[in-house]
Amino acid sequence: MGSKKNNTKAKSPKNEAEADIIIKEDNTIQPTIKNSIEKMKESSSAPQKKNKSLVENTPTPKTPVGNERTIKISKEKSRGKRMRHESFGIYIYKVLKQVHKDIGISKRSMKIMNSFIKDIYERLAIESSTLVRYNKKHTLSAREVQSAVKLILPGELAKHAIIEGAKAVNKIASTQKN
Repeated sequence: MGSKKNNTKAKSPKNEAEADIIIKEDNTIQPTIKNSIEKMKESSSAPQKKNKSLVENTPTPKTPVGNERTIKISKEKSRGKRMRHESFGIYIYKVLKQVHKDIGISKRSMKIMNSFIKDIYERLAIESSTLVRYNKKHTLSAREVQSAVKLILPGELAKHAIIEGAKAVNKIASTQKN
């Protein structure tokens, strides 16, 4: 046990010297500068000949040219953070089930509905922010949003949206009082 050395530096994910390589077009592997520097440091601890300098001992690594690509290989599987994809999908599905319990929705239809809701939301936000600026205020209130809904949505749809919005505002106000 005492004679074997555990090389913990090589297995450590922090040590990038072993991880950098160049894969050429003909699938040959070549070490990069970091790899060569690491080997140079390891060899400097060993006794060297008197005539050769440290620079002469180091191999000259080539830099990637043309179709060569540099990649990093890690010994551990690294799990990156998943991209956050925000959508209104769960809410669209809940409303669909309230209206028609036996009907589903395809992925393509869900994307269309999601983009539709995002578009309407953006239009309402822009219109309500311009109304706030016209009135020389700094706070967006329910009044500006209601006016934006009247301006953007047509006729009967605007009336229903205003009624549902008023219900939501009243519900929030009653929960804040308690």
